[in-house]
This record gives sequence, C-alpha cells and structure tokens, in this order.
Amino acid sequence: IKVVHSRRSVRVFKDEPVDHKDLMECLELALLAPTSSNLQCWEFYWVKAKSEKEKLKSYCLNQSAAKTAQELVVCVARTDTWKVNRNQIISHMKENNKTPKSALKYYEKIVPLAYTQGLFGILGKVKRILIAFIGLFNPIPREPTSNSDMRVWAHKTTALACENLMLALRAYGYDSCPMEGMDSVRIKKMLKLSRKSDICMVIG
Repeated sequence: IKVVHSRRSVRVFKDEPVDHKDLMECLELALLAPTSSNLQCWEFYWVKAKSEKEKLKSYCLNQSAAKTAQELVVCVARTDTWKVNRNQIISHMKENNKTPKSALKYYEKIVPLAYTQGLFGILGKVKRILIAFIGLFNPIPREPTSNSDMRVWAHKTTALACENLMLALRAYGYDSCPMEGMDSVRIKKMLKLSRKSDICMVIG
C-alpha cells in the first residue's frame, strides 16, 4: 500500500546518485511483469554514457524530468521479436518432460496463427474476415489482425513492465517519471533500433 500510494511522477529530481546495483535489480523486477503468451516483446535501454545521456535529455525536449534525472531508461516495444521468443519457449518446453502437450501445441500452432500478419498484412486481413464471420456465432479473440494491432499489443505489454519498474524503484526508495514527450525518431537512431521498434516511453 505504501509503495503504490507514495509513487509520484516527479518532475524535478535531487542531485543525488542512483545506486547502479539498485537500478539493475529494479530492471530485473520489471522483466517479471505479465506478458501476452509470455512473448516478452520489450527491451529496456539504460543509457549510461554521459554524452549519450545528454543527447537523450535533449531528445526528451530538455523537460525538467529528463534534465534533472540521474539516470534514464528507454522502454521499447517490439512487434518483431515474438518468433524468436516463441522458439526459445518451445525449446525450453521440449527439454522439460513434464510439459503438457496442450501447452506445446499452443506455442507451435496457436501463437503463429494469432500473431503472424503476413506480407503487407495480407494474412491479417484474411483473418479479420474469418473472425468476423465466426464471431457472428461464437465469442472469439478479435485481435491482432493487422500490424497496427501488433503495435497496440506490444505497447500494452511494455507498459505493464514499465509500471513494474516504477513501482520497484519506489520500493527501493527512488522516485521516477514516465515521459512521452520526446523525439522518438532521434532516440531510435541514437540506439540503432530496428524499424519495427517503437519507443513506448522514457523513464527518468
């Protein structure tokens, strides 16, 4: 209760260093957030180099929450890593003899069916038509059936992990601030991110 009630989006930070060990532990706690099908479509970039940090502050429009922050973490949503993560899950399941066949089948059959959109999103459009027809008679998951839906999916999951991170920071005695006001194009270029990476937020 104390952690949730005491968390605030702080706009001006004290000039006190953050223990790097604490921040690393908080990032590890962020990764324990729930994700759709455990596909973990997120990445966190803790920008440490002073020159890069100064650039990032300017890309966050030099707002006080960025300018006075001792540390900055860029939270990235990925729509293109689900296949790699799925394959790792399947590999792990096959090493475990106790894995239920239904769970393995879910990752081998259902996950690709749900998340594959196809070239130019064509498969997604076909899925949307089929789902609309089936939905006339039975409840059915409606999304994702487009690349836009995939972006929404990735951002929802990443935001859950961001909240984990901010609550963990508060539990460790730190304040934080999630920022959306930023030049996402410049940040992506600085971090050399792929085209299918989206900046969800920057946390100071």
